[in-house]
Amino acid sequence: MCQPLTSLSRAQQLEKIQQHSDSTEWDMIVIGGGITGAGILLTASQAGLKVLLVEQQDFAWGASSKSSKMVHGGLRYLGSGQYNMTKDAVTERQKLLNELPGLVTPLQFLMGHYKYQFPGPLVFNSLLSIYDWIGGKRNHRYINNGIGNFHAPGIEQSKLQGATQFADAVTDDARLVMRVLQEAQDLGGTVMNYLSAEQLIKTSDQVTGIRVADQVSGQTFSLTAKVVVNATGPWTDKLRQQLQAKKAIRPLRGSHLIVPSWRLPLAYAVSYFHPNDKRPIFVFPWENSSVIGTTDLDHDEDLAQQPCISQSEVDYLLSGINKQFPQANISEADVISTYAGIRPVVSDNVRNTKPSNEKREHSIWDEQGLISVAGGKLTTFRLIALDVLTAAQGYLPPIDLTALRNQRLFKHVDDIHDGSFLSQSQLQRLQSCYGQHYPDLIKHAASHEFKPIAHTNTSLAELKWVLQHEMVVHLDDLLLRRSRLGLLLPKGGEQLFTQLQPLCQTALHWNDSQWQQEVERYQTMIQRYYSLPKSRLPKDALPKHSKASVNNSDSVVKNNDSPATPVAS
Repeated sequence: MCQPLTSLSRAQQLEKIQQHSDSTEWDMIVIGGGITGAGILLTASQAGLKVLLVEQQDFAWGASSKSSKMVHGGLRYLGSGQYNMTKDAVTERQKLLNELPGLVTPLQFLMGHYKYQFPGPLVFNSLLSIYDWIGGKRNHRYINNGIGNFHAPGIEQSKLQGATQFADAVTDDARLVMRVLQEAQDLGGTVMNYLSAEQLIKTSDQVTGIRVADQVSGQTFSLTAKVVVNATGPWTDKLRQQLQAKKAIRPLRGSHLIVPSWRLPLAYAVSYFHPNDKRPIFVFPWENSSVIGTTDLDHDEDLAQQPCISQSEVDYLLSGINKQFPQANISEADVISTYAGIRPVVSDNVRNTKPSNEKREHSIWDEQGLISVAGGKLTTFRLIALDVLTAAQGYLPPIDLTALRNQRLFKHVDDIHDGSFLSQSQLQRLQSCYGQHYPDLIKHAASHEFKPIAHTNTSLAELKWVLQHEMVVHLDDLLLRRSRLGLLLPKGGEQLFTQLQPLCQTALHWNDSQWQQEVERYQTMIQRYYSLPKSRLPKDALPKHSKASVNNSDSVVKNNDSPATPVAS
């Protein structure tokens, strides 16, 4: 019998972990609750290992909820000669399309070809022929008429010679993380959000565990494991430097604008080159809105703060979209929300390489029993997990890596026949998002609760389910990651507060004062990190409880009763 994520409340789950912390040695502890950490947890759970994942904030709090949402083979990487990365990504894209058809969905792209612009139709379509050959299916065609009238109304037509249509895929990145975590828990994996890894524990110069702090209660305790995996993305170096390792991460910021679909109706994702720097950028339909992205800049801000778009990035994206769609005249007044994510690119940190020219392959380090991984793409999270398990083999019980490589990532979910009031696309979406638990979700909700909220795909039935079963701690967990309503509705979805208050207070046991605190915390977060810069609150206006805490300890705990030894940054 499958149990929801989690069958225990968060408090019960934490108590269970803490009560057995002295007597339990985990096979593996994974630090980081983004797509990379979630993939490692799932793959290790499939191998039969006893695995715990801890996340300092909420699941998918970082780049895994703030990506460009693309599940793609990386056509641009093929163009820069990264063939193996492209081959792996195309293969994984096809697996995800096959296994999660309502969560990972096909997305048709259109790229216009303009006179004197590189690459021309011949070069680009030759590249796509290789791309499609890798995927095992022809998925592109050249179009030379009806482009501005039918395929992409309003597209810039001056010097337009034709366009190429090709295929990739898109997802709800945060929901994908939750689906992976859910699958892992069904196999025996354990997860905990808002539990930060403060210090590494060493025994005889070998990492044997971590000292953790609960961000909700303030409690601290120790956990031991045969191996510790550091999958913390931009924060990777924080833990590695406790072992005096050299910095390896170059944080790069990618920012996006979301506008209503009626302001920029799209049948295709449109890829184009920015007129200023000739970088490839795009606009695509997502959740019945249109997303404009993305920038690629060094992020020099404090990683303890959530990233946010700058005014120069807003101007850059607006100038690009208005050059490509000159009749649309998109302005700041059209923007529903913004978001920015940090890509943890592995680099020598010498900034003579343009951010967009940095390689995106993942890297793995084994440093005294701490296995760290960074880089890579959302699409290839399973392959990254397999590489991590390969690197960790010497610390673990025997596992069959060949069998892991060949098995499905997600178990087959049977169709049900008591959801006749739902459309086939709704059923497929619920099946892919909630896996084995979607029949229970449907069973415990009234038919009218499946009506989509506003123009989104999300329903009240889903919100009720995740409040009860998916370890929601704060209002932003619910509206920015379990659902995407905070990005898709004006002012972060404050129109829903009256409806959400009794649901949250019942499921999370909040009193009126706690509800008000959560609302204030959430509204401050939306204004500071998800709105346009001109309407942004200053950093010092943020309440302390809205600021992210990070793994910033500079010491390592040793299991030899000696004081912690300071390590220089």
